[in-house]
Amino acid sequence: MSDSLQQLATKLSYRFRDPQLLWQALTHRSSGGKNNERLEFLGDALLNTVISSELFKRHTEFDEGALTRLRASLVNQEALAAVANDIELGESLRLGPGELKSGGQRRSSILADALEALLGAVYIDNGFDSVRLVVLHLFDNRLSNLVSSEVLKDSKTQLQEALQARILPLPVYTVETMSGQAHQQVFEVSCSVESLGISARGMAGSRRAAEQEAARCVLELLPDV
Repeated sequence: MSDSLQQLATKLSYRFRDPQLLWQALTHRSSGGKNNERLEFLGDALLNTVISSELFKRHTEFDEGALTRLRASLVNQEALAAVANDIELGESLRLGPGELKSGGQRRSSILADALEALLGAVYIDNGFDSVRLVVLHLFDNRLSNLVSSEVLKDSKTQLQEALQARILPLPVYTVETMSGQAHQQVFEVSCSVESLGISARGMAGSRRAAEQEAARCVLELLPDV
């Protein structure tokens, strides 16, 4: 095993019995040959199971909805990419020439998928208990410092709940413009609450993110009940 892989294994706090599993977990499909997609599929399920179990045990005060939001804050793509960056996972990825040239080792989607693949590889290598220990090691600080479940509600959810509390119709989201290349599109989305005569726009690199930004702006315009 190379020095970089040994360093990664140390940061995972796990030593692979079969180093080929680690190698496969770090191999993106762009590099050709046996890649990490199947391991990613497995790792995604394992990660959700371990995180769900920990939240269930640690937060008996929360209902299903709050636990779901807490889990989502820990296992979404950006959160997983942040964990991957903590262990410098990008430095060990095997990418094809095109992905290397475009900075694939820093792309959130690739980092998140590789992290899940690593967990799948740990499971194949030594079972569920080892996966659980690796997840708890990687997510220790994040599990211990979760913010309020209310804060974790996204803007669209907060706006929907605010309007429902006022017995008002739900907002209408409309894509106003799309610009840029296919891999770097910018969406401009409007959010309208016609019953209150309120409308705002948001711009972001995805439709969903633009909707969230528009909803956040409308929330700021809502009159007090």
